Parts: sequence; C-alpha cells; structure tokens
Amino acid sequence: MAFYGGAIWRPAASRWFKFLQTRIVLQNKNVEMVARVTIDQTLFAPTSLFVFLSSMSIMEGSSASEKLEKSYTMALKRNWIVWPFVQLINFRFVPLDHRVIVVQVVSLGWNCYLSFINSSIALPSSPGGVRDCIG
Repeated sequence: MAFYGGAIWRPAASRWFKFLQTRIVLQNKNVEMVARVTIDQTLFAPTSLFVFLSSMSIMEGSSASEKLEKSYTMALKRNWIVWPFVQLINFRFVPLDHRVIVVQVVSLGWNCYLSFINSSIALPSSPGGVRDCIG
C-alpha cells in the first residue's frame, strides 16, 4: 500500500491538482470549484480507483478482473458519497501545494475502507473458511 501511495498515487495526484488549478479557470469561482470537483470525480476518481484495485490484486497474485468485477462499482459509488464533499472543501479553502496532504489525511480512513473491501473479497466463503471465523 505504501508503494502504491508513494510511487503511483502521489505523483499522479500532484500533477492532477496542478492541471485542475491551471486549466479549469472560470470567472465565477463557485462554478469553477464545482467544475473542478465534477471533472475530478468523473475522470480521476474512477481511474485512480481502477488502478488501485488492479494494482493491489496484481501485487497479491490474484485476478484483477475478478476483483474489479466484484468491488469496483460499489467502491466507486461509496467514493461519490465521501470525496465530492472533501474536494469541494479542498478546492475552495486549501492552497494548491497542500491539497495532496489534505487528501492523504482523509485517505487514511478511505484506504482502510478500500483495504476492507479488498480483503473481504479475497476471503474464502466455504464452510469453515476464514470468513466463518471472523463472523
């Protein structure tokens, strides 16, 4: 997870936030903020979630396509419950240089959720299997 965050997500997010800051510029700042969040949640969020779930599956030696089929849609819907509000605050009040830090702080909880999804899909469901032992 640390490898993914440091080598993949952070550089991509830094460039993405800079792109949004420099390319999505409108006269009405409220409309600009909503446009940035909309673009973020329709382009970057689905892509980064896809990359996260795929890369975790590959690093675990499991099937990325199976993991995506079972968890992607649910995780993306939950993403859209949490992240638009975080990004509205982030784009409105946080300077560009600190936006990745804000997202990383919120990601502590979000990554716990994604790890839960990732591990619960990998658990065997056979009688007497790991799933039976944890509830």
